[in-house]
Amino acid sequence: MTKAHKATNQEQFLLRRKMTVEGLGEDQWEGLIHDLNHHPCVDFAERRPNGTLQVTYDGTHWSVDELLELIKAYGGRLKSGWWTRRKLAWYRFTDDNVRANAKHEPFCCSKIPPMKK
Repeated sequence: MTKAHKATNQEQFLLRRKMTVEGLGEDQWEGLIHDLNHHPCVDFAERRPNGTLQVTYDGTHWSVDELLELIKAYGGRLKSGWWTRRKLAWYRFTDDNVRANAKHEPFCCSKIPPMKK
């Protein structure tokens, strides 16, 4: 079953992030998921088994660092390890790339350049 995206989010710039969060109790998880699902830039957030958080957000207006700040505000932290650091570096890279692509003005090299007046 496919989920309809929020009207405010541009589907081509949606990024899905999957990370293991530690240190959250049941009430904290519910509050975090509630806040994420009601955030204007977040398309969808859910808790998966084994403390995994799955979030889809608009990469033009939000980043993984802001997501980490929200997790930290609830008292959580990411699982430590080499693989987590590697994924986090990749997430930051793709966040920057999506933001740059959203600002890019496309051009066609086969068009005649505009004439100066």
